[in-house]
Amino acid sequence: MKIYVLRYGHRPGRDKRVTTHVALVSRAFGANGFILGDVVDESIRRTLEKVVDLWGGRIHFEMGVDSYKYCLEWKRNSGLVVHLTMYGLHVDDVVNEIRNTGRDILIVVGSRKVPGFFYEVADYNVAIGHQPHSEVAALAIFLDRLFMGRELSLKFPDAKLEIIPSPRGKKVRRITRDE
Repeated sequence: MKIYVLRYGHRPGRDKRVTTHVALVSRAFGANGFILGDVVDESIRRTLEKVVDLWGGRIHFEMGVDSYKYCLEWKRNSGLVVHLTMYGLHVDDVVNEIRNTGRDILIVVGSRKVPGFFYEVADYNVAIGHQPHSEVAALAIFLDRLFMGRELSLKFPDAKLEIIPSPRGKKVRRITRDE
């Protein structure tokens, strides 16, 4: 099963940091792709490429694609569209059903006011909680529930850097390929 994240409504002057975090969570928590819909923002691409180069892993990246058409094409190819919204069904009530379909999943994460199209096109409108909250947190929790915590142990074999867990301070080890 492939998991892609579509970021809808990114405003380059306002959302750069949050959208970057949505992309980083997508990669770190096991998504196969990150799609920046409707806009081109090279700073997001550069940051994601730099992280992948240093910390390893692979993630498909596209930007400037039409979000509406992308969702419709995803569904046409038998994938599920999961829209994260505080107005949806509680994640714990639907995540097993979503996982058990075995279908590819496109997770839609909004920014500005989300048009009704996304509520209608979604196979599942999923809420992490029914209170205002961060889309970064919603994505992380959804992916954690979807992968049942296994994504927290992901190792990227092509990483150049690795964190050494430490009770205090920062410990990072440079990996040489002859190890």
